[in-house]
Amino acid sequence: MTEALRGQRKFHKLHVEQERHNPRIEEILKLAYKKSVSIQASSRKDLERLFPQAPHQGVVAEVEPYVYAELDDIIVKASPKESSILLVLDGIEDPQNLGSIIRTAECAGVSGIILPRHNSVAITPTVVRASAGATEHIAVAQETNLVNTLKGLKKAGFWVIGADMTGPQEYFRTAIPFPAVLVIGGEGRGIRRLVRENCDLLVRIPMFGQVNSLNASVSAALLIYELMRQRDN
Repeated sequence: MTEALRGQRKFHKLHVEQERHNPRIEEILKLAYKKSVSIQASSRKDLERLFPQAPHQGVVAEVEPYVYAELDDIIVKASPKESSILLVLDGIEDPQNLGSIIRTAECAGVSGIILPRHNSVAITPTVVRASAGATEHIAVAQETNLVNTLKGLKKAGFWVIGADMTGPQEYFRTAIPFPAVLVIGGEGRGIRRLVRENCDLLVRIPMFGQVNSLNASVSAALLIYELMRQRDN
């Protein structure tokens, strides 16, 4: 919640358990005062009655829905003439995975994330929690047609790099061109065929054990930081 209060999202009201006091809540209250957020002291029973589905540790916020960015704005801010990195997630359905990927992307300085509008988890409260609040500090867009989106990104000057188990090159042995769009597929099925066919390069993470795939968030972290390493060297 502290990251959300530092972000741009509008807060309508903050409900605080009146019997609970600790440094974390005090920090939240200070940030809320700075943003002129209305604060309501409530008993634990009231919090549980008003918000039965909301897990909390003494604080519940009423906020506006997550505001998605416009793709054009992401492209402009990414400055394609420089070595920017964008992330396209083709059908991540697990909110914990999506939150973890967003957290990694924000920490690594990724310029923006693009999700499909359908067959993908959206930015839900679970995703926000799993991201440790990183959703409030990185631009995320939703697009209906990822194939057309990738074509538009290519026209804007980006190279599209797809992570695929059948890719001909290992990711750490491949020279990545920049600015780059990294495409990560959904759990289990990976990148869809038409999306794969619109990638400029396909790279794979080598597997040497009995399990032949990694969690999507782990794969994304490896590839994001490899792109970062190459960009900054």
